[in-house]
Amino acid sequence: MRKFLLLLLLSPSLPVLAQDTALYKGMTINLDEVVVKAKRIGFDVNGFIQRVEDDTTFYRAFKNLRLTGFNADNDIRITDKKSGRTIASLKSHTRQVIQGNCRSMEVLDEKTTGDFYTRKGNYNYYTAELYANLFFTKGTVCSEESGEAKGSLARHKSQLKQLIFNPGKPISGVPVVGSKVAIFDRHLMRFYDFSITSEMYAGGVDCYVFSAVMRKDLGSIDRAEVVIDELITYFNKETMEIVGRKYALSYKTMIFDFKVRMNVQMTKLGDLLLPALITYSGTWNIPFKKRETADFTAKFSGFSL
Repeated sequence: MRKFLLLLLLSPSLPVLAQDTALYKGMTINLDEVVVKAKRIGFDVNGFIQRVEDDTTFYRAFKNLRLTGFNADNDIRITDKKSGRTIASLKSHTRQVIQGNCRSMEVLDEKTTGDFYTRKGNYNYYTAELYANLFFTKGTVCSEESGEAKGSLARHKSQLKQLIFNPGKPISGVPVVGSKVAIFDRHLMRFYDFSITSEMYAGGVDCYVFSAVMRKDLGSIDRAEVVIDELITYFNKETMEIVGRKYALSYKTMIFDFKVRMNVQMTKLGDLLLPALITYSGTWNIPFKKRETADFTAKFSGFSL
């Protein structure tokens, strides 16, 4: 019996015994067996998490789309929240062209259903307008960065893009939720379970995976402090570059609520990090607007400088 218990304790089928923890600014990080072994031969856990905390490349990757030519497959669907029925949609293929410091877009084909556009040809839905602001170009745009934040609407769009595409960083000027997304803030860290694991990502890329997942035992008061439900980032072990991220955000008040889930796969063109695939599913209920539930998929290829 004693030999059996010894074998059981040493059995590799019990990975929990090979797990360990690390501390970073007072928060506990769970490490899986592979990371524990890597730590023993020099993997710097604290340095890795600091890299995650300081990272800005993910948001910049979306801005890099404005520097390159690319082909895009666009699929946007506005749905009825209760039935899931599609009430409006757009499918199109577009090509962005770069000439000097200017960019323009060619619509290769497009098909819409429902009231996707207004009678005047404007976008009838906020999600579609946000998508177009991110990935479509109207006319020829040159050196738009200097005027990007002019006006309250442009500023709100910029803040919303930061919320969606740069989760984990505080967003100045956004009431209620702007400070609640800073998951590395000492006040917010206690609401999450953090871990570093080793996983194979899409295309067989060996990755270190950093996860921040909202604790399941939070009461209603603590839950009201949380906007990011989960944030999972995949780093290529060889280059330590981000190759993917998936995350979920949600918040609910008497005035507004939203629930969003996204998955992003990255690629590179030379030294530029760029999104290759984005999937989005979300519902928004904001003042003076009808509730909007939508899904979209954006696929990018054929990048060129």
